[in-house]
Amino acid sequence: MNTVRKSPLGRGLGALIDGVEKEALEKKVEANLQIDINSIDGNPFQPRTRFDSQTLEELAASIRQVGIVVPLTVRETGEGRYQLIAGERRLRAARMAGLTHVPAYVRTADDTAMLEMALVENIQREDLDAVEVAITYQRLIEECSLTQEQLSDRVGKQRSTVSNYLRLLRLPAEIQLGIRNGNMSMGHARTLVNIEDPAKQIDIYYHIIREDLSVRATEELVRQLQSAAVRDPAKAEKRKKLNTEFEELGKQLSGLFGTEVQFRINEKGRGKITIPFSDSDEMERIIAMLDKLNR
Repeated sequence: MNTVRKSPLGRGLGALIDGVEKEALEKKVEANLQIDINSIDGNPFQPRTRFDSQTLEELAASIRQVGIVVPLTVRETGEGRYQLIAGERRLRAARMAGLTHVPAYVRTADDTAMLEMALVENIQREDLDAVEVAITYQRLIEECSLTQEQLSDRVGKQRSTVSNYLRLLRLPAEIQLGIRNGNMSMGHARTLVNIEDPAKQIDIYYHIIREDLSVRATEELVRQLQSAAVRDPAKAEKRKKLNTEFEELGKQLSGLFGTEVQFRINEKGRGKITIPFSDSDEMERIIAMLDKLNR
């Protein structure tokens, strides 16, 4: 008799993480424990970086009316303090709502298990954009030492689906930001991944936005461009050589500045170099390096 593989999504973290359900339940101190909200520290492995203020306000309003329906998950760190494992939005909204105590499950978890639980809970959210999903998948693979096959089992997705998300991380940062901002869909992005030239990817990306192209129209545009490249092999070879040279230069600059330097260049040789930074401290570090090079 054939066994139907059921998706683990919606059945809790234990269904997604090997051994978590059994071990966590055995080591759980107490369910629905009321904990002083000021004794809970943030999760250093929190994968989520952006929180919409309007939805937080709505959640806070709901919490004021009915309280927190789903308890937080924390681990004890000693001396009456706890560290959040899962439930960052609920904790933030609870603070906005003025709660002094929150319900929580207290679990025993090492750093790796804590990271994996936080990442998997992040994937279960419905409001993630495609790049956020891809980044979370990549972190699970790299930081929790999972293969793509193991990851697909954890999250209940086909391996090809996981692979398609991971491929988005090969797109230029400019396009990844466009996906996160809702400028284009996952379907558009999957089409752009098939183009080897980053500059051409960015050109098509802006063409998609200007013309409001559908996924089907984007696919047709890419097919036409690829056919043109095949008809003019000399031009395609020149472009390939140019991309290789800039890719090598990009690696050198990325190593120098400690961040992923992005190149954008068109066929006429015009373009720009982008040096991204994650916060003001990194920006000041890069500026200091540029000042030093300019002396």
